[in-house]
Amino acid sequence: MSGIGRKLAVLAMSGAVVLSLAACNRNNADGESLDGYTAEQIFQRGEYVLENSRRAEDSLHYFREVERLYPYTDWARRSIVMQAYALHREGKYDEARAAAQRFLDQYPGDPDAAWAAYIVALTYYDQIEDVGRDQGLTFQALQHLRYVIETYPNTEYARSAVLKFDLAFDRLAAKEMEIGRYYLARRNYAAAINRFRAVVEQYQTTTQTPEALHRLVECYLALGLRDEAQTAGAILGHNFRSSPFYEDSYRLLTDAGLTTDAAGESWIREVYRRTVRGEWL
Repeated sequence: MSGIGRKLAVLAMSGAVVLSLAACNRNNADGESLDGYTAEQIFQRGEYVLENSRRAEDSLHYFREVERLYPYTDWARRSIVMQAYALHREGKYDEARAAAQRFLDQYPGDPDAAWAAYIVALTYYDQIEDVGRDQGLTFQALQHLRYVIETYPNTEYARSAVLKFDLAFDRLAAKEMEIGRYYLARRNYAAAINRFRAVVEQYQTTTQTPEALHRLVECYLALGLRDEAQTAGAILGHNFRSSPFYEDSYRLLTDAGLTTDAAGESWIREVYRRTVRGEWL
């Protein structure tokens, strides 16, 4: 048989398997068995349904049948992580997490372990609510994203996890800013300072930092703490001179007869020293 003839024969056989399994899919509700098919054939049908069905969970039957009919095989192993992936796509986060964790528990050294760990992280990350709500899921997402980054550093999943980690981290800082602004609006300056200080010290790499420094200028000026206000402005000018928040702080300080030079001795002066030495940001 020629090379072209062999290719046509393979295509014909593959098409027959797909059509046959498609018929099984239509009759699965009637309890038709997949016992007559190989693990690979059932697995491939699961992949086909996963990519072509409107409901990812339609593929679960095939992956579960691979596990049932061909346990302890490579196809059964791969079917577990495919179940986790399909469940995650359906938004069934608890079930997806359980399947992915089961894979990690059974096959921690498998090449797909990074993918499974990433799915676990996504089951938390994709549920992160608005900034105004409790951020417990954000902490969980950060913990598991960090695990992917540190455990599988040279994978595509680690690279994606880094981006998501930064976004989730920024969300926590935004929560601190929201609470700080709430206190500031009510002139509870001490409570507001605690929140803005948390952003400056704990979330300094986020996009919330310029505003946190500006709000510290506002709070310290309101309390008459001129040295601290100047130092917050100095840090803002050193790191974010092009930020509109620096312009606002500069105007507030100059209107009060102050400069944007660091002064005094306080926690924020220590932050300024680290900034000048290049050990911060």
